[in-house]
Amino acid sequence: MAVAGKQFNWRYGVLALVSGAALSFGVSAQANDLSELGKSLTPIGAERKGNAAGTIPEWTGGLVTPPKGFDPDKTGYVDPFADEKPLFTITAANMAQYQANLTAGQMEMMKRYPSYKMNVYPTHRTAGYRQSVYDAAKAEAPGVKLVEGGNGVVGIKKSNVPFPVPKSGIEVIWNHNFRDLGGSFTRYSADFPVQSDGSFTAGKRVETVSLASYMDNPEPNRILYFMNQITAPANSAGEVALVHEPINQVEEPRLAWQYNPGQRRVIRAPELAYDSPGIGADGLRTNDDLNGFNGSPDRYDWKLIGKKEMYVPYNNYRMADQKVKYSQIIQKNHVNQDMVRYELHRVWVVEATLKPGKRHIYAKRVFYIDEDSWGVLAADKYDSRNTLWRVREIWGVQAYHAPTFASAGEVIYDLQARRYLVGGLTNEEKFAEFGKKYSPADFSTAALRRMGR
Repeated sequence: MAVAGKQFNWRYGVLALVSGAALSFGVSAQANDLSELGKSLTPIGAERKGNAAGTIPEWTGGLVTPPKGFDPDKTGYVDPFADEKPLFTITAANMAQYQANLTAGQMEMMKRYPSYKMNVYPTHRTAGYRQSVYDAAKAEAPGVKLVEGGNGVVGIKKSNVPFPVPKSGIEVIWNHNFRDLGGSFTRYSADFPVQSDGSFTAGKRVETVSLASYMDNPEPNRILYFMNQITAPANSAGEVALVHEPINQVEEPRLAWQYNPGQRRVIRAPELAYDSPGIGADGLRTNDDLNGFNGSPDRYDWKLIGKKEMYVPYNNYRMADQKVKYSQIIQKNHVNQDMVRYELHRVWVVEATLKPGKRHIYAKRVFYIDEDSWGVLAADKYDSRNTLWRVREIWGVQAYHAPTFASAGEVIYDLQARRYLVGGLTNEEKFAEFGKKYSPADFSTAALRRMGR
């Protein structure tokens, strides 16, 4: 049954400041053993134990039951941590003390904008999923393998975590691409390209996504199906995009179509991939920027830097609060940082470097991927001169009613243009719906044409 809801988060941690010492660490031999899934590892591969400092707690199952008072039709998400206060705040004045736990992009934002800050709260490992997600990950992991070149995987049917114990950067990225999304969801959201003077025009959309693994009869070589309908502004309303996302996009490129309301026809749209400009993003986002990263990884070499303890956006229920207006979030230069909650979490750090002979506007990208959910929470993007260009954050939150780890929105700061893009905000929109069953026919060109009309 579909569950109505809004955008997401939760759990409990410890106080204590974290020293500025390097916090990069390896994974034990025991943790490299698939038999440890559900034991020393969580069912999808994170380290169950907390850290030695006590600032990251043990994972005890995540937040998979709605807290008291949750009513998606009346109240939206209830914030289990609404009464918590920041442990400390990081600014340009003190960021050197915490630099071991900060991304290059976070530090650059503080250098450029004195008003940019990071409020750090107790850590809660809230990410949790349906039992079927855990069962499939453990059952299929021993037989999953990369295809030649790492551009696809084989041996996977129902799992959302092909490599719960990753040994390479490309395996971590495949975990992100396959990650659970509650089976399916429909999200009603708003996007805001913000100009250097703080002005903006809101765009609105309805996105429907279904994982192929959640369908009874998916087509072969599919990760997911995606439908995106623009509802505002008026000059774009009625445009609809449809994507069938293959697993191996070298063998079978991404299948994409668009409905043009002016022409009243469906056309193929192979350009909806890689670094082509994202719809409604005013040139501030590439198509493969959406949700941290999506699509084929074939244009990059993926290096696994390791795992680190980093301050990342987590449990951002306030960013999804129905009582908060968009005007309270959008500001000049950056979003209202008093709305953003940061916590200390272990993340996989993966560096993507453009392959010789391949083309993309980003020559290098560094991703910070949550160990508990496999979702990208932050990313730094570099241009061809190896200069930091764009800074990305995704405001992670646990959709406890689904249950799945999701997003309360995301932001890209363009350091060169001095503009930024906020996407996926839901504060003034209808609630999201999770868990509805779809078939491939619901994502056909005929369905696209009907939606456009």
